[in-house]
Amino acid sequence: MNEILKVNYPLIPLDFPDPDIIRVGDVYYMASTTMHFFPGCEILQSFDLVNWEHLTYVYERLDETTQQQLLNHENIYGQGMWAPSFRYHKGIFYLVFAANDTQKTYLFRTHSLQESWDFTYIEGFYHDCSLLFDDDRAFLVYGNGTIHLLELTPDLRRPKENGFQRILLSGETNPYLNYEGSHMYKINGYYYLFLVHSLADRWFRTQACFMSDSLQGEFKGGDVFQDDHGYCHQGIAQGGIVEGLGDDWYAVLFQDYGAVGRLPVLVPVSWENHFPVFGKNGKIPDNFSIPKKSLGKKDHSLVGSDQFDRLYSSKSGFDSKWSFNHQPQLELITIEPEEQSYVLKTDRIASNILEAVNTLTQRMTYPACIGEVTVDVSDILDGDVVGISAFQGAYGFVGVTKDTGNYYVIMQAKTNDKTNSTQRWNNQDVMEYERVHVFQSKLKLRIEVDFENMRDVADFYYYEYEEKTWRKIGITHSLFFGLDHFTGCRFGLFYFSTKESGGQARFSQFHYITGEKMNGA
Repeated sequence: MNEILKVNYPLIPLDFPDPDIIRVGDVYYMASTTMHFFPGCEILQSFDLVNWEHLTYVYERLDETTQQQLLNHENIYGQGMWAPSFRYHKGIFYLVFAANDTQKTYLFRTHSLQESWDFTYIEGFYHDCSLLFDDDRAFLVYGNGTIHLLELTPDLRRPKENGFQRILLSGETNPYLNYEGSHMYKINGYYYLFLVHSLADRWFRTQACFMSDSLQGEFKGGDVFQDDHGYCHQGIAQGGIVEGLGDDWYAVLFQDYGAVGRLPVLVPVSWENHFPVFGKNGKIPDNFSIPKKSLGKKDHSLVGSDQFDRLYSSKSGFDSKWSFNHQPQLELITIEPEEQSYVLKTDRIASNILEAVNTLTQRMTYPACIGEVTVDVSDILDGDVVGISAFQGAYGFVGVTKDTGNYYVIMQAKTNDKTNSTQRWNNQDVMEYERVHVFQSKLKLRIEVDFENMRDVADFYYYEYEEKTWRKIGITHSLFFGLDHFTGCRFGLFYFSTKESGGQARFSQFHYITGEKMNGA
């Protein structure tokens, strides 16, 4: 029986770009881009398409390169895994993506999402690829501007010798964004190619679809959805479609929300003459009919507070809501549940926060959120910095440093040029805006962020124990989503050494505050 649900807009107020979605039985599963964060390629599940929870990560490690491990002052910010293709075929889950840092294409498969994934490479590098199964044959569709189709060997490891291949669409030249983000399906005997591109006269994310009755035939179509749902002229496009529990269909696309990232949006899909129609009269309706099933057991929240009072079954021992800025060095981390804290050590010199290994992150929430943490700096060394950051390319942080034996609370931020979205970080971009001498080694630090209507600002605080109040430090910092990191802003708990490694810092009492709770925080 169908029930009218109030659909969340956005569907998930967190950075889950490039979504791909499948349904197996009564359960929906979604995969999304995680870029340079580890563990990577998070899988969510839902029983009604509206309420989502964490299920698993696809991998803990990839190639363990120096760049992925933040060694030798190298990194993979803005690279890593992009745009997964998620499929279920003949009892097996498949996950394919390309990584720009290694220029490789990765294939993971498993019989059960509760088990580990088998891993192989697919020979070659395929941008924004989509896996297509057509009976006993397998294909990749990929490209930017020119969209290719390539038949694979039965084991999916390489292009099939003398296999079928062709160009499906050729040579779009768009000053903003060419056709890319391929999602290829065979539905009721027809082949559908879904793509994203921009309007040619201005930046506006737009969904397109082309169809054919055979892989050899001409793919005909064009733009099928151009809507911003009244949000800052940011179009909604790129993602997967899925058949619901009845005869209904849906698309999970994403929308640019500024510094908080790219957020998933649910769009109803209908069919006219075998061609998909997105939304109602070209727009997303506020309410639409979804067959509602049991919500299941929601015990894997996507973000939230943490007292660090238990060890989880993950390889790192942390809850699934956390991920690291790069591949972690777990030998430097000790979780102490009885102390309700974790200890982080340093083993190298870093010139700034972006070189800090083991930065522990959580996505920030639209439209606003607060993160607080307690740090114990009794055992840090001169030149060390420990704290909480608004973590992305245009980062800011409040932290504690030790200088000639004295403790100081500091606020630093990276200046950014919003006209240059590819700007890379360097030391000269970092400014210290305030430094306050403190006399205790245990402090509470806080960040408040406001993303509503792309305001994209962060304020930084430390707790004045004598006055029993939060004191703002430094500036109101402007955040910015840039291609240098290509990810939404996150809370990041960090520790690094600038002079001598070997110190340690303790983190405890992480509080994550959103919504109505912020008014009383």
